Amino acid sequence: MTNEQLITAIRDIKSATSYIDAVVDQVIGALGGESVQTATQAPEPQPQLKLEDVRAILADMSRAGYTAQIRALLGKYGAAKLSEVDPAHYAALLQDAEAIGHE
Repeated sequence: MTNEQLITAIRDIKSATSYIDAVVDQVIGALGGESVQTATQAPEPQPQLKLEDVRAILADMSRAGYTAQIRALLGKYGAAKLSEVDPAHYAALLQDAEAIGHE
């Protein structure tokens, strides 16, 4: 088999696969199920929070009178100040901070 024939065969397979995927999605949709593409798609990654973003939110809360609660929250994450908090914990820190004003 020549390279040209191989490329043609691969394109034919790709085309057939796309067609089969579309048919499968239509059948699943007709049966009331979730499409294969939707079921296999990875969730979109969340945007990475930056120190400046978290600092702005916590500063606003501190100005609103929640300084002691913010300090206690930082302690929960093993830090005396925000810059010592692991960036991997920023989302959880903000989620905990949201609860402060609603207790």
